[in-house]
Amino acid sequence: MRVEHVDLSTPQRPPGVARINGVALHAPSEALSADELRQRACTELLRQAAQAAGFLDAADACGADGATSEAATAAIEALLERAVPLPEPSQEACRRYYAAHEPLYRTGEQVRVRHVLFAVTPGVDVVALRKRAEMAMLEVRCFDGSAAPSFDAVAAKLSNCPSGASGGDLGWLTSADCAPEFARELFASKEVGVLPRLVHSRFGLHVVEVLEREAGTQQPFESVRGAVETALRQQVFVAAMRQFLQVLAGQAQVEGVDLDAAQTPLVQ
Repeated sequence: MRVEHVDLSTPQRPPGVARINGVALHAPSEALSADELRQRACTELLRQAAQAAGFLDAADACGADGATSEAATAAIEALLERAVPLPEPSQEACRRYYAAHEPLYRTGEQVRVRHVLFAVTPGVDVVALRKRAEMAMLEVRCFDGSAAPSFDAVAAKLSNCPSGASGGDLGWLTSADCAPEFARELFASKEVGVLPRLVHSRFGLHVVEVLEREAGTQQPFESVRGAVETALRQQVFVAAMRQFLQVLAGQAQVEGVDLDAAQTPLVQ
């Protein structure tokens, strides 16, 4: 698929504005986080590709705030249906996935958890934030009742979650109580204690301590096959979508945004 390029010789272009094929993704005065900028860039790549493929009128324009029209949304969906097909997962693939992710298909499993949240907010220096989070993780892992600060003290001082006031305590959680990416980290292993790695979620970086676990009941494959198929379809879609966006980006004139820096919210 070929994305038509816009004339880039327009004078008086404000500096620092990210663009896709000359189309501005934000106003000169608007400050966006890296993830927000990547999301807008990916949406604009798809909008322009939908125009080039004939799904969207050439007069449709990108909104100044990154919003797309209803017509553009429908056109992008039509484009993706054609360009990113979703094959049905096989019985064998479903059983392999189920076997590899058994903890996700238990009922009644709970963990008692506390955490320290380092929130990722617009404009935050993510590298510096990660260093602070890693230092806090090391401090609480080294706590032996002497010099190192306790988990409670670190949570009270540093956590961006209201739970910091109670030492970061989140109480007993099931997988349904958590964001999916947070649940995967908590329920995919049997670890107890301060986890030796930061947990990433849509809210930021977490230092997590699992205080207790209560095992649940494993659901048989046949009872969860529909959920397994859905998970596999999503996995395939994410991989195909990422590849499709990489192709579009390679054909486009991309300015002011790094599309290779991280997975974008659009395809998570």
